Amino acid sequence: MSTAHDAVEAAPNAGEYVLHHLGNLNSSGHPQATMFDFSIINYDTVFFAVLSGGLMLFLLWLVARKATSGVPGRAQAAVEILVEMIGGQAKTIVHNEKSRRFVAPLALTVFVWVFAMNSMDFLPVDLLPMLWQKLSGNPHNYLRVVPTADLNGTLGLSVGVLLVCFFYNVKIKGVGGWLHELISAPFGNHPLLYIPNLAMQIIEFTAKTVSHGMRLFGNMYAGELLFLLIALMGMAFPAMSPVGGSMLWLGHVLTGTLWALFHIFIVVLQAFIFMMLTLVYIGQAHDSH
Repeated sequence: MSTAHDAVEAAPNAGEYVLHHLGNLNSSGHPQATMFDFSIINYDTVFFAVLSGGLMLFLLWLVARKATSGVPGRAQAAVEILVEMIGGQAKTIVHNEKSRRFVAPLALTVFVWVFAMNSMDFLPVDLLPMLWQKLSGNPHNYLRVVPTADLNGTLGLSVGVLLVCFFYNVKIKGVGGWLHELISAPFGNHPLLYIPNLAMQIIEFTAKTVSHGMRLFGNMYAGELLFLLIALMGMAFPAMSPVGGSMLWLGHVLTGTLWALFHIFIVVLQAFIFMMLTLVYIGQAHDSH
């Protein structure tokens, strides 16, 4: 019969535990080898992104179905405040009224969807991975449940925003007008400056897109990593003395609670920042140099 000490010895060490949780369930079978390889699909990122988005659509549909022109309920009031807030931000940044008919709902969608994906971080870090391992029958299967803690996911979102910016550059300025802007700004309309201008435009679009995705990824990745480190505190106490183990378990509970409460602020803030940058970049696509 195995003892508790044997179980502790057989358990993965801290590094193996963290690396396992940071691996993706993907089409390659190599969880850490997915960055910038467009032939590989991270199934867990796609699944939980679609799941969280679908769940928010369902919740908003329930609120809309019960909406009333009289005194609103708490859910309806919250949604109305959110819609008015984002609509006000869109009006301040995007001055084209016709564009705002699409941009304001897009910004609302971005905020709600990113908030939903960020909120997956509130689930216990071992809950869904353990359930997946039991359902699949493979104790070594990988699963990451926070789509925004995957750089592939956040860069996918930022590339989507970039494509919308391209669309509005063409729509507002025309194909010829935008192409002329690409070679005439920011240094001026002179043949000798065409190549430097184009290079600067490419750098600007690339930097905005990469930083847009990296900012969200970095914050959510750090939050996920801290939850894993806090979980390790609770897992380590059986191997320690009763006093030391109890103190470690108490520290696990206190730090986990405090970080979860603070993480609520981070989840909302990062969704808001990503939404605001989306509006700013689309607004810039409406401006002429």
